[in-house]
Amino acid sequence: AMTWQERFRLFTWAGIEHIIPKGLDHILFVLGLFFSSLVFGTLLRQVTAFTLAHTLTLALAALGVVSAPVAIVEPLIALSIVWIAVENCVFKQTNKWRPAIVFGFGLLHGLGFATVLYAYGLPKDNFVPSLLAFNIGVELGQLLVLLGAAALVWFVRKKSWYRQWVQIPASIMIALVGLFWFIERVFL
Repeated sequence: AMTWQERFRLFTWAGIEHIIPKGLDHILFVLGLFFSSLVFGTLLRQVTAFTLAHTLTLALAALGVVSAPVAIVEPLIALSIVWIAVENCVFKQTNKWRPAIVFGFGLLHGLGFATVLYAYGLPKDNFVPSLLAFNIGVELGQLLVLLGAAALVWFVRKKSWYRQWVQIPASIMIALVGLFWFIERVFL
């Protein structure tokens, strides 16, 4: 039998792995948030809304309070990626509703995280620490993605051409991948 510390490490690592390298859809969503604004406060509000929402549905799904079919959740996650990326292209500034929209999408992503967590089998005796550890791992994975993205654009983020040559093309690529995933998850 595993000690709670071993189980905590296992579930933390599972959370990290679900983002890097296995969670490309979640990576693209977080990158979509990143490319929406280089203003730290704006990005922080969006990432916080996303984190609170996916933590809520992950916990509720793990407790068996809510559930949704993967066949519905996964295509909607793909559409959430498209939505965020298209908004980045259409609006120069994020609108005041963006954190609420991101919160809604975070609820979906939490259901997606829950399917991965089910595969690991949450232990009844260490339920809360295991759930917490998985979520910490997810957050660490997202933080690594954001730090990597920031490192890549740090020196060009204030250039006049940043929006035209970095933000919009990156967002278009994110939207196209999200659209492909939607089609793949619904029709293929």
